[in-house]
Amino acid sequence: MALTTTELETMRDALIRARASGVRVTQFDGKRVEYANDAEMAKAIADLETRIRTASAPRPGSITFATSKGM
Repeated sequence: MALTTTELETMRDALIRARASGVRVTQFDGKRVEYANDAEMAKAIADLETRIRTASAPRPGSITFATSKGM
């Protein structure tokens, strides 16, 4: 099941709030996640930001191929 951009942003925002307040436990959609340290939380935030960028990137409308016989 793919998450929507809005869901990813909500997860990221909750994780940022938890990290800023010094809490290492977050809950989203009934699931509880506990992080071992701040570096692990930072890595999770970076992963979510990458997923958000990927999900919100425009898809190419068409692809053009250029070919030749090499002459």
